[in-house]
Amino acid sequence: MSVNIETRVVDRGNDEYVDDAWRLKENIREADGVLRQRRGFFRNAYRRSTVYLYLDRSSDRLVGFAAVRRDGYILFLAVNDDYRGHGFGKRLVARVAEDYGSVTCHARSTNEGALGFYKHIGFEIRRRIDNYYEDGGDAYYLKLGDDSITDKLSKFLRG
Repeated sequence: MSVNIETRVVDRGNDEYVDDAWRLKENIREADGVLRQRRGFFRNAYRRSTVYLYLDRSSDRLVGFAAVRRDGYILFLAVNDDYRGHGFGKRLVARVAEDYGSVTCHARSTNEGALGFYKHIGFEIRRRIDNYYEDGGDAYYLKLGDDSITDKLSKFLRG
């Protein structure tokens, strides 16, 4: 696969790429049964966030994105299935970690793929929250550990 990756940051209040992000999120929902949100909720949250994106200009596709609140909380993190396993998720989290003192998120307690990914890059489960999601699903609240993981992720970005 030939790739020409471009990094973009969409500032709060801007909805550039929101439709592409919605389609990517919906593709993941259909394939994996996770990332279930109403479209209005998603669009609203996207507009209130700083969004970090990777775009493949050779195929004009959204590779992945992270939508982040002002406090470093990752509202959405998604990577296109065709690009998984190439470090794009790690790079997105590393970029968030560079810009925020603390990085946190929630993950559905049954989303083993997400939980494995977050643990692998240094997130720690801080607590379980029953009935967190609109459909009654439980979640874990995760925080990026303080054991110099930001340094490790920064090295990953450079190397």
